[in-house]
Amino acid sequence: MGEENKVIGHGTWSSTYSKRVELALKIKGIPFDYVEENLSNKSDLLLKHNPVYKKIPVLVHQGKPIAESLVILEYIDETWNYEPRLLPDDPYKSATLHFWVGYVQQVLESMGKLFNSDGEASQKMAFENVCEKLRVLEEGIKSSSFAEKKLNFHGQNLDLLDIMMVATLGAFRAQEEFLGV
Repeated sequence: MGEENKVIGHGTWSSTYSKRVELALKIKGIPFDYVEENLSNKSDLLLKHNPVYKKIPVLVHQGKPIAESLVILEYIDETWNYEPRLLPDDPYKSATLHFWVGYVQQVLESMGKLFNSDGEASQKMAFENVCEKLRVLEEGIKSSSFAEKKLNFHGQNLDLLDIMMVATLGAFRAQEEFLGV
């Protein structure tokens, strides 16, 4: 790949947000260089590429930086407009997918509260909130237009919702094992 088409992803191994971008690039078969960032000592490149939030992930394509994981995922799908598509072409299906993607983001935020809560009562309430959100997510996915696709899933045709769920819930399982929660 020529320098003009080079793709570079800035992230960190422990970030759900970075994993979303890595998964999307791999699913689409896009070669990329990965830069592991130290969030305690942010690189000059990261600060240059994301001067507003100074956070990962950042995707640099053709020398132009794109920040924020969901924005990056849509950019990837629009720029490399071939199968597998991350977003459906049908407006209703796309809107439904965006709804559930937003809900998975709420699940992630609830999980963050679980790991950052102090005191037994606070932890119990945070845990119950996560469980309820996961129950709603499971029921919602089963009853939505994605149910048939998800029930017949064979590891092909991964989409934006799959990326969100794998990056979010896969990390949750690893955190759960590591932290003993």
